[in-house]
Order: sequence, then structure tokens, then C-alpha cells
Amino acid sequence: MPDETITIGNKTFEVACQEGEEAYLHAAAALLDAEARQLIEQIGRLPEARMLLMAGLMLADKVAGSEERAQVLETELEAARAEIARLRSMPAPEATRVEVPVVPQAVADTLAELTARAEALADQVDERR
Repeated sequence: MPDETITIGNKTFEVACQEGEEAYLHAAAALLDAEARQLIEQIGRLPEARMLLMAGLMLADKVAGSEERAQVLETELEAARAEIARLRSMPAPEATRVEVPVVPQAVADTLAELTARAEALADQVDERR
């Protein structure tokens, strides 16, 4: 069991932890240290026990808020999953038939003939200028 040195609120502590847990210990100590430093900045010098107690309570308050928010998000996630499941279980909508009018070939031929005549007339006008 390794002994690790951590610093909380400018105070050094020797702590034992399980093999391989050193990084977690230092991360947790850093969180507690941040709260302790905030207390020291606001209040000034505090007895060690009071500083650790208040920093721990502040950290616990943040954790409780995070757990409450996580619960709200889990509830919202479950509602979203239920809605997705409901939508997936619905039958596919029936295809809607859309009719597109078709121009009869005779009309298309007549329009092509009129276009050709108009172009011929435009060419004659251009030649007379």
C-alpha cells in the first residue's frame, strides 16, 4: 500500500492508498484543495480540522447538486428513449400519390412549331435592320 503526499489548503498530509489508485487520490485531493483554498481566501487562516470539514462540506454540496442534475437528466433521457421507441413502433405513413399533369404530345409539337416560326420571324427582322 503506497504512501502518498497530498496538499490541502497549504497543509501537507501523508495518506496510504491502494496500489494503482494514486492518480485518483491526487485528483480527489486536488478537488478538496480547491475548496480549501477558496475558504482560506474568503475567511483567512482556519484551524486544520475546521478547514477540512468546511471544504469537505462544500465539495459534498457540489456532488449532491451534480447527482440531482444527473437524476433529472436520466429522467429526461428515459422520456426521450420512450418517445423514440414509440415513434419507431408506429406504422410507416401510407404513400401519397401525386399526379403530375402530362403535356400531350400534340401540344408539345404545336409549341415546337410556334417556337420555330417565332425564331424564323426574329431572324427576318434581324436581316432587315
